[in-house]
Amino acid sequence: MTTKTFDIATFGEAMMLLIADRAGPLENAEFFTKRIAGAEINVATGMARLGFNTHWASRLGADSMARYLISQMKSEGVHCEHVVLDPAQKTGFQIKGRSDDGSDPQVEYHRKGSAASLMTPADIDEPWLASARHLHATGVFAAISQTSLATAQRTLQIARAAGSTISFDPNLRPTLWQDEATMRREINALAAGADWVFPGLAEGELLTGHKTPEAVAQFYRDQGASLVVVKLGEEGAYYDDAQAGTGYVAGCPVEKVVDTVGAGDAFAVGVISGLLDGRSVADAVKRGCWIGALQVQVLGDSEGLPTRAALTAAGY
Repeated sequence: MTTKTFDIATFGEAMMLLIADRAGPLENAEFFTKRIAGAEINVATGMARLGFNTHWASRLGADSMARYLISQMKSEGVHCEHVVLDPAQKTGFQIKGRSDDGSDPQVEYHRKGSAASLMTPADIDEPWLASARHLHATGVFAAISQTSLATAQRTLQIARAAGSTISFDPNLRPTLWQDEATMRREINALAAGADWVFPGLAEGELLTGHKTPEAVAQFYRDQGASLVVVKLGEEGAYYDDAQAGTGYVAGCPVEKVVDTVGAGDAFAVGVISGLLDGRSVADAVKRGCWIGALQVQVLGDSEGLPTRAALTAAGY
């Protein structure tokens, strides 16, 4: 096993996010709030806030959006030494609407041909990645291009060979894939290389054909995952672990859902941090449900992620 020198590595695209000032169709919005977005950077932000030594690798354009993204990530304590700024490429961005009824907001992506989509396995610093205690991967980075898919596949291979633990969130983006069959095949192959897999129930049904949390979890356990946690939204989660067995964890009540985007990433932060802290599987999943509930009560994609002090004060 390679000597571990830091806690978390993750690869993925960061985008500048513009959030509309009012609910309704995006074309009716006149003012926008600037934030950052990206599944992997949401998790990196959450882990860094909890005090984990967290590194993020990516490729961005050498533009104002990239400088904003880097400054925001560094302010959160995320290490960005493995983010390349390429003056010949562009940084992706997205525009997000607002919803006042708890439904998913309208989102428009502007990321085709972005710098991150041009990453290749040659961009991986293999000794650095091998020295990570844990790798978190998602299906988003794998979906943005053929070269990013190859890069994602290689990161799991390196982490596995180095004896690191690996978590994988399918985080499906069907519009980024060639077709549903390709998405299903590639996402399930990536999941087969992970130790901990975190599908949502609807994702799990699409990927496996099974309709129950138990059957979805068993599918990925049969592929080799030691732990599968199936997210059930406001109802909580179901887990199936090689050592701890199976169980349901209730969701945390939420008075008002403001924005559902980022909830799954927040849940991953809770489970991963709990497991790396040495907590039981059930307690780690409870932490995931709590952090996910915090995130849906705020406007941005990561603003609800707690600090270690807040986590301790809440008893998680």
